[in-house]
Amino acid sequence: MGSTISLRRIRFDKCPLPLQASLNPLVMTALTDSQLSTFQEEGYLIVRSLFDIEEADILRQAAKTESAFEEKAYNLDDGEGGQQRLVLWNSAGEDLWGAIARSNRIVNTMEQLFGDEVYHYHSKMSIKQPRTGGAWAWHQDYGYWYQNGCLYPDMGSAFIAVDPNTKENGCLQVLRASHKLGRVEHGRFGDQTGADPERVKEAAKVMELVYVELDPGDTLFFHSNLLHRSDQNTSDQPRWSLICCYNTKHNNPYKDSHHPSYTPLVKLPESAIKEMGEKLFSNGTDFWNPKKDPTTGAGKKTEA
Repeated sequence: MGSTISLRRIRFDKCPLPLQASLNPLVMTALTDSQLSTFQEEGYLIVRSLFDIEEADILRQAAKTESAFEEKAYNLDDGEGGQQRLVLWNSAGEDLWGAIARSNRIVNTMEQLFGDEVYHYHSKMSIKQPRTGGAWAWHQDYGYWYQNGCLYPDMGSAFIAVDPNTKENGCLQVLRASHKLGRVEHGRFGDQTGADPERVKEAAKVMELVYVELDPGDTLFFHSNLLHRSDQNTSDQPRWSLICCYNTKHNNPYKDSHHPSYTPLVKLPESAIKEMGEKLFSNGTDFWNPKKDPTTGAGKKTEA
């Protein structure tokens, strides 16, 4: 692993620290060769304080006052007595959530990591309430997106901590370098689609388990074939996380699905998030019921 330069040390459980982006995100122009190599080898890259304190506060306050996150949230049983709440939408519109998904600092990083122009595939808010927040089974995002006509796994996500993400409140866990396994077969377990438990068990014997603990504003970029999961939230603190997902231009789906085909993404300058402030979803925003998602069930959208 290369040297680690950061304002704060990554809190990983019993594992060496992965390389972090060390440049101030407001002046960040390019990832280093070492950072790109780390993503290729490990399947993920953590950027600390990608969103500064003021931006993280805007994000958290908006998330907790956004009515759509209550009205359009769906409970997914985890099969272990807990419930995960999820809100999912396709458009990166003229609101705070669109400003984040179209921000230069996220989109430019994603394009460097995948070596191609990217477009917004969808975004979602993952909500784990205190004491009741459900677990996510081991899965790969491409385990779902494969079914949408995407030929290649050249897709990724930016996982942004709204609240502190800790082991106690169910932070994300990843199997380091598991994106090299290729796509693993997925099946239904409770309300969730998960990866083949037998293969995951064997992978866990030879790959390192990493607990991704994040402070508000920290961002995890990860490959669509990286195996990841999370535990229930057994703490008295909420764990909200915003996840912006992207597909590459060359991987435009060969068939229609509930997520969009390639549409050029209009990037926004770094100032847009603070200028947008707490401008929330506009009327007409399309939301998806994950219980009726074609990758886990049927497929139907609702409108704000």
